[in-house]
Amino acid sequence: MTNDWLENIISQLPALALLQNMGYEYLTPQSALAKRGGKRSKIVLEEILTVQLRKLNKIQHQGQTHPFSEVNIQKAVEAISQFPYDALYTTSQELYDLLTLGKSLEQIIDGDKKSYPLQYIDWHNPANNVYHISDEFEIERRNSTQTRRPDLVLFVNGIPLVVIECKRPDLKDALNEAISQQLRNHRAENIPHFFCLTQLLLVASQNAAQYGTTATDKEFWAVWKEEAAAQLDQQLHTLVNRPLAELILCYNDWFS
Repeated sequence: MTNDWLENIISQLPALALLQNMGYEYLTPQSALAKRGGKRSKIVLEEILTVQLRKLNKIQHQGQTHPFSEVNIQKAVEAISQFPYDALYTTSQELYDLLTLGKSLEQIIDGDKKSYPLQYIDWHNPANNVYHISDEFEIERRNSTQTRRPDLVLFVNGIPLVVIECKRPDLKDALNEAISQQLRNHRAENIPHFFCLTQLLLVASQNAAQYGTTATDKEFWAVWKEEAAAQLDQQLHTLVNRPLAELILCYNDWFS
């Protein structure tokens, strides 16, 4: 228990503060669970996704704008949140296509039945999307009621795209341990279906971090490098040092 508390204070809590300063809205574990219908077997925040699909997608037909039907909105939600799991690679590929290309849905407008494209994420106008972060995100293992609990999960329009595992810096090989934990969660008996949607995996130990993608072998995880490093370092310094007065209130259960 003491080790978990130290890990939260030293590594996880600062990461949460930084990401909130970057614009991610914090959801408590309880709130995140409620937004997926109270079911730990679900990995998408369907309540948020449904609202966003209505907001982002309209049908243009003969000079008029029409909404997608609620039946089609629900079909789109189910396609990305209740997908059949086959295998990590093949299912990830199918979901990547949904995320990047969207889904075609048939709808009748003025007696004319056609297929219309629906997008899950507005890739051209990022400000139109909504961004959330939650911690201790419990997910039921496949064929089990037991759960796994990634430290931090970042959502775009309710879709989990980034997973972060945090470790204490005083641990031996802290980053390697965090990578091993990410990869253990990929296993068939754990939560491989969750990683079919995620696009970026991170491990952090205070000021050290590495990244990979779904199923990246340990030896290929790397440090992210940017060309404009000096400018970005200044922006990061500003974000890290921006006060977040309500932060402790959000996580006072850690101190109870």
